[in-house]
Amino acid sequence: MAERKRITLGLQGGGSHGAFTWGVLETLLADERLEIEGISGTSAGAMNATVMAEGLMQNGRQGALDSLERFWTKVARVGRFAPMIRTPLDIVADRWNMEVQPGYLLFDVFSRFLSPYQFNPLNFNPLQEILDKEVDFELVRSCDQVKLFISATNVATGKIRVFRNAELTPKAVMASACLPHLFQAVEIDGQPYWDGGYMGNPAIFPLIYNCESRDIVIVQINPIERDEEPTTTPEIVDRLNEITFNSTLMREMRAIQFVSRLLASHNVDPSQYKQLLMHRVDIAEEMRDFGAASKMNADWSFLSHLRELGQERGKAWLAAHYDDLNERTSIDLESDYL
Repeated sequence: MAERKRITLGLQGGGSHGAFTWGVLETLLADERLEIEGISGTSAGAMNATVMAEGLMQNGRQGALDSLERFWTKVARVGRFAPMIRTPLDIVADRWNMEVQPGYLLFDVFSRFLSPYQFNPLNFNPLQEILDKEVDFELVRSCDQVKLFISATNVATGKIRVFRNAELTPKAVMASACLPHLFQAVEIDGQPYWDGGYMGNPAIFPLIYNCESRDIVIVQINPIERDEEPTTTPEIVDRLNEITFNSTLMREMRAIQFVSRLLASHNVDPSQYKQLLMHRVDIAEEMRDFGAASKMNADWSFLSHLRELGQERGKAWLAAHYDDLNERTSIDLESDYL
C-alpha cells in the first residue's frame, strides 16, 4: 500500500449536529490511506475527538469506530427522557427542527429571565454522566495515537484555553461544551469556563504549532454564508449564533491566507513559517435548513440521518480532494474567508 497521507482535523461544535462529524470521521477512519496526526475540537467536536482517541487506544481504528457509535447511541438513549423531544406531529410531518416544540418554547421563555444557576441549581447535565461512565479518560490521557487539542473559553479573562491529551478530564470536555444560557460555568483549577466556540470553533493554531502535517481539514457544521435575510426572531437568533461561532475561525483563516501570500511572494523566510494546506468537508446542503433548536434534538433517527449525511460528504470530499493532500489547498481562502 502507498505511504499514508498525514492530516490534522478541526472539528466544529454544534450540539446534536456533531453526529454529522461522526459520519465524516467514520469515513476518514475507514480509509487506510490516511493518518490523522492531531485533532482540534470544540464542544461536540471535542466529544467526538475524545471518544475517538479512547477507541484508538482500545482497538485501533475499529475501536475508534466502535467507541463513536457507542457514545452517540448513549446520547440518543438519554435524549429519550429529555423535555425537548419531537412530538407525534413532528414525526408525521418529518420535521427535525424543534422551534415549535412545546418543551423548547417553554425553555426559550424561561432562559430569557432565569439563568442556569436559577432553573438548574443542581447543575444537572446528562452529558457529564455519559462521559463519566462511557469514556476511559486514563486511556485518553495516555493516548499516543492522536494529539488532542480541546478548547474552552476562560470566563474571567476572555482567553482561550487549550487542553491537551495529558490534561483531559470529563470536566475539560464539558467546559468546551458549556453554553452559558444552558449550563453553569465549569470550574477547573479555580477558573470558570464556557463553550470553546466563543474563542475557537475550532482553534487552528494548536495544529499549526504542534503537528508536523501541513494539511488541515476543517469539518464544517455551522454555515458561513446564507442567501436569505433572517426576518423572524428564531432566524435572527440562529444567524447571530452562526456568525458568532464562526468568527474566530474566520480570523484565523484570514491570517493563514495572509502568511500564504507572503510566502508566495518570498517576502518572509520560509524556514520560519509553515506553508499550510487548507481543506474543508462542508455541511450537507440539507443541514442549512436545520435551526439552532435542532441542535438539541437527540432523537436516534435524526442522529442517524446526520451520520449518513456525514458519511456521504466525507466520501465525496475524499473522491474530490484526496489527491490535493500534501500538494495544494483545496478551498478558496480569499473567496470564503476574506
